[in-house]
Amino acid sequence: MLPHEKALVKRLANEPFALLGMNTDSDTVENLRKRFQTEGLTWRHAMLGSPQKAAIAKKWNVQGYPTMYLVDAKGVIRNYWLGGPSEEELDGAIDKLVAEAKAK
Repeated sequence: MLPHEKALVKRLANEPFALLGMNTDSDTVENLRKRFQTEGLTWRHAMLGSPQKAAIAKKWNVQGYPTMYLVDAKGVIRNYWLGGPSEEELDGAIDKLVAEAKAK
């Protein structure tokens, strides 16, 4: 998934698009930052701690990992995937929302 996320961030760099990561690893913030830097993850991440302590994961009813939400420009959840979609499905859904945002 990470190679495709990197490609999305690069492809949509000048578009109304943002990728946000929510990380529930129990590792330290410092270690996670180092790992993200090493892996070339340039987008923002919320570092939430262990899944049992991550209140936002409970609020968003995360049932497993990975879980993906596609949120439109108005903040409405438009798609939800448990386990992740195919690259084609994800790209199509994102491209549709980017086109909608640009049309307004």
